[in-house]
Amino acid sequence: MFPGYEILRRLKNNVPALRWLHARTRLAARSIRNDEENYQVRMAQETRAYKDVEDISFLPQICHYWAHKYVRPLLEEYGVSHPDQFFAKFLRVSAERCQDVAPTFLSIGAGNCDTEVRIAKLMKEAGLSRFVIDCLDMNPHTLQRGRELAEREGLSDHIAFVQGDFNKWTASRQYTGVMANQSLHHVVGLEHLFDEVKSMLNPRGYFVVSDMIGRNGHQRWPEALDALHRFWQELPREYRYNVQLRRHEEMYENWDCSISGFEGIRSQDILPLLIDRFNFRIFIAFGNVIDIFVDRGFGHNFKEDQAWDQSFIDRVHAFDEESLQTGALTPTHLMAVMTMQNDEPAEFSRGLEPAKCVRRP
Repeated sequence: MFPGYEILRRLKNNVPALRWLHARTRLAARSIRNDEENYQVRMAQETRAYKDVEDISFLPQICHYWAHKYVRPLLEEYGVSHPDQFFAKFLRVSAERCQDVAPTFLSIGAGNCDTEVRIAKLMKEAGLSRFVIDCLDMNPHTLQRGRELAEREGLSDHIAFVQGDFNKWTASRQYTGVMANQSLHHVVGLEHLFDEVKSMLNPRGYFVVSDMIGRNGHQRWPEALDALHRFWQELPREYRYNVQLRRHEEMYENWDCSISGFEGIRSQDILPLLIDRFNFRIFIAFGNVIDIFVDRGFGHNFKEDQAWDQSFIDRVHAFDEESLQTGALTPTHLMAVMTMQNDEPAEFSRGLEPAKCVRRP
């Protein structure tokens, strides 16, 4: 007997209750259909958005100034100076931990696969000769560009391509290491994906991540928005032009960019869900208010070689760092190495622990 049988039996002669139940059932079914239709619309928008974008990671020059001056030293604490080196090093260490001489790695949301091609080069230079990186992405256009790039670089033996929706995808094999580079903030089904990573990752393997962990839709939380508005008052008028949205913003608008596609759809859930499922080997967290001034929207208005521009970026970064230490703000960027085992000491950059970096709604 199924669990709802007794309820239905009691409702059999209760016409008003039956009508209520039927109405609720219709509403639930309609909601499921609407959710699926909305998901498919977003999926189509996401696919179209990146169909012809050959340089997905194009960033303003002022972002490179900020990253080189402030983010690079954080990475150098762990023997690397660039995110590509971060991934290459710890995937390689993952293979050593698993004692796998011919490892297969997975990259979630690989896009054009340009990062994976660079990582493959770095691992070959470090002496790892027999390996494959499976590049998983839902967009056939970006994967095709990745295939062509791998062929041009002579890396076709090391780069494989898997088309699939990582919100629903299930692995058919075990992986020595898994990486996700700026892709998790596009994922709706984070719980499914992280549980899948746990099931497909070698028990001693590493899950290496670089991503955005701020508020959904890359919005600012109220306390960060207040600080942002104060800095905004200092900007010359021409610096208040939003290059992405092609509009002037006299006062910064807290734009939710998840309303179409999947950009930042569940950013704020990434860190709590990772904490629930993995042990952190390395945890580097940074950024908040600075994001608005160095990202694609307004960052192109700044000049990397101008004294005022540099000074402004320096002051905003200093404000973020002080606020992260006091707990007044929580970080929006994450770089981490995680495991399912607890056999190595955890290293937290600048003493910022994962649990203290979660901004609870």
